[in-house]
Amino acid sequence: MTAQILLEYRDIRVDGDDAPIVSGFSASVPAGRLTVMVGPSGAGKTTLLRLLNRLDDPDGGTVVFAGRDVRAYDVLDLRRRVQLVGQVPVTFPGTVADNLLLAVPLSDPAAPGPAGDGAVAGWLARVGLDGGLAGREADRLSVGEAQRLALARSLALSPEVLALDEPTSALDTASKSGIVTLIRGLADSGLTVVMVTHDPAHADLADHVVRVEPHTRDRRP
Repeated sequence: MTAQILLEYRDIRVDGDDAPIVSGFSASVPAGRLTVMVGPSGAGKTTLLRLLNRLDDPDGGTVVFAGRDVRAYDVLDLRRRVQLVGQVPVTFPGTVADNLLLAVPLSDPAAPGPAGDGAVAGWLARVGLDGGLAGREADRLSVGEAQRLALARSLALSPEVLALDEPTSALDTASKSGIVTLIRGLADSGLTVVMVTHDPAHADLADHVVRVEPHTRDRRP
C-alpha cells in the first residue's frame, strides 16, 4: 500500500551570501515512515530540515505539511507538530525530569504536575532510559544519554513529525547503534521521522530515501 504524503518540498530555493544553498529542490516525505535525507556536507540538508517547521523560510518554492503551505500555520503550533532535534543535544538547567516537563505546554490540561512521575518515567522508557535518571542533573548525562533526553523531550509533545539532524554525529559507536535502533523503532510505531545524514549506510535503514546533491534540479527518488 502506498503511504500518504505528509510533507512536500516543491521547487525550493534557498539563497546564500554568494550562491544558492539549495536550488530547484523537490521531494516528498510519506507519513508513518522513516525518510533518510542523505548527501555530502554542504549540500543543504540541514537547511532543508529547518524549513519543515519554519526555523528558516525558503527564498522560493513551497513547503507543504498535511496539504497546506507551512506558512499558513501558527508557527508555535507547527513547531509542536513538527519537532526538530539538532545534532548536538541540548539540555537545560535542572534535572532530567525538569527538562522533560519544560516540553509540556502549560496550557495543556493533561500536563503532568509535581505528581507526574509516571509520565516522566514513560517518556524516558520510550527512548530507552531508566526512570531512575529522572532526578539526575541533566548536565551530568553522557552525550548518548543527553541525545536520548532530547528525543524524549520532543516526543513528550506527541509530534506528528520528528525531524533529526545528524542524530548520531556526536556519539561513540555503541551509542550510535542504540540511537539508530531507537529511531527505527519510532518509525515502526507509526511516527513520521525525517533524518538528515551524511552517512550513506543510514540509507539502508530507511523506508524512503531522498538524495540531496548541490544544485540538482530535482532530487525526487
